[in-house]
Amino acid sequence: TGTFILAFGWFGFNAGSTLAGTDLRIAVIATNTMLASAAGAFSAMLYVWLRYGKPDPSMLANGMLAGLVAITAPCAFVNSVSAVIIGLIAGVLVVVSVFFIEQRLKIDDPVGAISVHGVNGAWGVLSLGLFADGVYGEGFNGVPGAVRGLFYGDTSQFLAEAIGTMTCIAFVFTSFYFFFKLVDVLIGNRVPANVELAGLDLPEMGALGYPDFVINPGGAEGVAPTAAAVTTVPSPATLHPATVK
Repeated sequence: TGTFILAFGWFGFNAGSTLAGTDLRIAVIATNTMLASAAGAFSAMLYVWLRYGKPDPSMLANGMLAGLVAITAPCAFVNSVSAVIIGLIAGVLVVVSVFFIEQRLKIDDPVGAISVHGVNGAWGVLSLGLFADGVYGEGFNGVPGAVRGLFYGDTSQFLAEAIGTMTCIAFVFTSFYFFFKLVDVLIGNRVPANVELAGLDLPEMGALGYPDFVINPGGAEGVAPTAAAVTTVPSPATLHPATVK
């Protein structure tokens, strides 16, 4: 549900960026947004299915978001075929990135935010420098000529996107590396292990976000459960009386 709310809102995010409906490119933007999101969902699901033997709906959702993120930068500057290609690559990228970040880098990213917004945000910016077809963007930022990517004969646009991407990565990584090091020294970057296992709802917010799905309603040790958390858990004898000795 949340994924489709985001997907629907993305049409306002991309197409609405023109701030007026007078620019006829708004139709191309909306179409490219839809195509890339569908392609991202499809390729993510297909890749997971082929690679791991079973489909994963959560990866389908992340694939759709990855396609939306990737098409955000180039949505006005590419054609529909390129939008599909960008989305297909984004769907595979998000799956590969999620497992790499969690299993190799050991970074706790349960919603795949780095993979969806970071990796595919960078891919989207670079894809503009590759797939921009030169039909739109005449005179943007005071630069003569339309926006044209590497595959359409303009190397400079891709170089500009690559420099911008690397600058963002270098700045964010450097500044926040030292920031989190400082936080780790002062207050720590991780919660206690018992709180981590029980969930952060009670320790951080004082209430459970999803009480119906809680197996251990008592919460973490030292954290009093709220009224919403006090639910009756059936005993094994109630569930299977014949098997309990």
